[in-house]
Order: sequence, then structure tokens, then C-alpha cells
Amino acid sequence: MALPNGKPHFPFWAGILFGLGLGGFFDGILLHQVLQWHHMISSTDPADTVEGLRLNTFWDGIFHASTYIFVVLGLILLWRKAHVAHVWWSGKMLSGSMLMGFGVFNLVEGLVNHHLLGIHHVNETVPGTHWVYWDVGFLIWGAAMLAAGYFIFWRGKRQSPGEQPSSLGQQSEEGGAARRLA
Repeated sequence: MALPNGKPHFPFWAGILFGLGLGGFFDGILLHQVLQWHHMISSTDPADTVEGLRLNTFWDGIFHASTYIFVVLGLILLWRKAHVAHVWWSGKMLSGSMLMGFGVFNLVEGLVNHHLLGIHHVNETVPGTHWVYWDVGFLIWGAAMLAAGYFIFWRGKRQSPGEQPSSLGQQSEEGGAARRLA
């Protein structure tokens, strides 16, 4: 959708998709591979045998493929909006919406995989009685990223020419440039 000045709105869903994908990459690369705290289905099918490791590695790969798809879809949405005309959006809009997507990833992945399905937990290297603390911390971290992203996005929206509600009135290009420099 275009603004009254003919320029497109910021593609909010592109940032959300980027955040979902990057959140998944962060989880998969750091928690699955580098720290080796868990695999995709390690609570239901432990990776303590070669066959178990193969099965978990396969599902880790499916997980990474889906996060890759999120990033590609976000890139397509951003490209389709930004290449039409020269537009200026505050970088806070992209970083805020990406942070919101990262937070949504943590909340959904944490609720579904850790709590509802129990297919893995954040840190399976600690005693099982402590898993819940890591899982709840993961949800709190996700909620904090979602809230911070929301705040950053709306701050950026106020700084982006043409993204403000029309009730604020039209501002001159000089006013927009001064806001960008501030």
C-alpha cells in the first residue's frame, strides 16, 4: 500500500520474517551446534547413539531450512517495496520489526517445543529439574525482545517521513532532514 505521497509504507512483515529467520538461525547455530545444549527432538529421541544423532541432525536441518525460508521471504517483501521508488525509512523500523520477529520466534518455539510438545528444552546439559528455569528464561527473553522491538519500531516510524499518521500534518523536507540528523 502506498502513502498519499506515492511512496510505499515500510514493509513491517519483512522485518518480522527476517526476525523469525534470524531467531531460528541463532537458536540452531548457537544452541544446537556450538553449545550443543539440545537438538530439535532430543527430549523425545536422545542423540546419544549414532542413529539418534542422525535423526536429530535431520530434524535440525529441516528446522534450519524453514528459518532460511523465512529470511528469503522477508528479503522478497523488502525488495518488492524498496526497489519501486527511492524511500527513506528509519533503520529503527527494520531493526525493531526484526527484534519483534526474533521475540515471536522465541515465544512460539518456547511455548510449542519446550512446553507443549516437550521435544527439547533450552539447556539439556543441566539436571532435568533445572530445565524449566532455562525454558521460562527463554520465554522471558522472547517477550523482552518483542516489547523492545515494538518500542524501537514505533520510535522509528515517528522519525520516518510519510510514515506518521496524516493527523500530524505535512512537514517540509527541511523538517524531515532535521529530524533525521537529530
